[in-house]
Amino acid sequence: MNSRRKFLTTAAALTAGTVLAPAKTFAASPKIKWRMQTYAGPALAEHVVKPAIEAFNRIAGEEMQIELYFADQLVPTGELFRALQKGIIDAVQSDDDSMASPTEVTTFGGYFPFGSRYSLDVPVLFNQYGLDKIWKEEYAKFGIKHISAGAWDPCHFATKKPINSLADLKGLRVFTFPTAGRFMSKYGVVPVSIPWEDVEVALQTGELDGIAWSGITEDYTVGWSKVTDYFLTNNISGAWIGHFFANMDRYNELPEHLKELLALCMETSHYYRQWWYWGGEAQLRVNGPDMKLTTIPDEEWAQVESDARDFWDEIAKESPTKAKIVEIFKQYNADMEKAGRPYRYS
Repeated sequence: MNSRRKFLTTAAALTAGTVLAPAKTFAASPKIKWRMQTYAGPALAEHVVKPAIEAFNRIAGEEMQIELYFADQLVPTGELFRALQKGIIDAVQSDDDSMASPTEVTTFGGYFPFGSRYSLDVPVLFNQYGLDKIWKEEYAKFGIKHISAGAWDPCHFATKKPINSLADLKGLRVFTFPTAGRFMSKYGVVPVSIPWEDVEVALQTGELDGIAWSGITEDYTVGWSKVTDYFLTNNISGAWIGHFFANMDRYNELPEHLKELLALCMETSHYYRQWWYWGGEAQLRVNGPDMKLTTIPDEEWAQVESDARDFWDEIAKESPTKAKIVEIFKQYNADMEKAGRPYRYS
């Protein structure tokens, strides 16, 4: 089974490599050259990062160019933090959870269960409720510059069998994020950690029963919709929290105008994902041909949402910084509930 997985994964990577080229560079010998690795595979990177890096390279020209590498091309995703800290690579696009960040904020990267309902919650939490300052302070302790945070897609289950109740989750071997897996294990889900590029084949071979890694847009974009049969409309969180990081020394060497250009291009990347995922999630639920939609009844799913608040309290007990972040999530969500429609629907 493992041999078959390795063979099919390699074949798929070769096929993808002939179709999806890396980001273009626009200067043969730039004054400054960076290497950036994203958590995303080639098909997904075409949307979540490549356009922004190509825009940066066009504008920066001879002054600076960024070579973009896809998931695991230079180092395994789980080693991104250390590679960035040591200067092996210059910049990273990832969530904290996936890159095994040892910071106090790692638990909240990726999908913090029910921390957000919509993608716009993420930039508001960072820019208006103080998370940006906390992230910058935490990463600076390790010699890493946190440039910015943005929202990706919501987190849903895509599975081989239909999920119509919480009982149906029991025993499912699911590829998911560490924090989301820790929470969902309460309902019998068995979190499985394998390289991202192995997921499709693991679903084909039966090593995985499903994934809780993304929304439906990503399922279709990377091919997972072809190897799963059902999509659960209930989500664990409304948006993935992902970031751009740089090695602090390399970042500080940049002239101010290139720092600003870097920030602006990364903001365009955040904005692109806002509408690409938001529109894609709805369009593919309505018109996507590959997966049937299933739903756990609201009255049953309400228990999961309630349990998430207890989970938050567990996390808060782990350190003062985590307690501070949990309080921000609580205050923000309370404010949104009080604000009512369209911010929250009861």
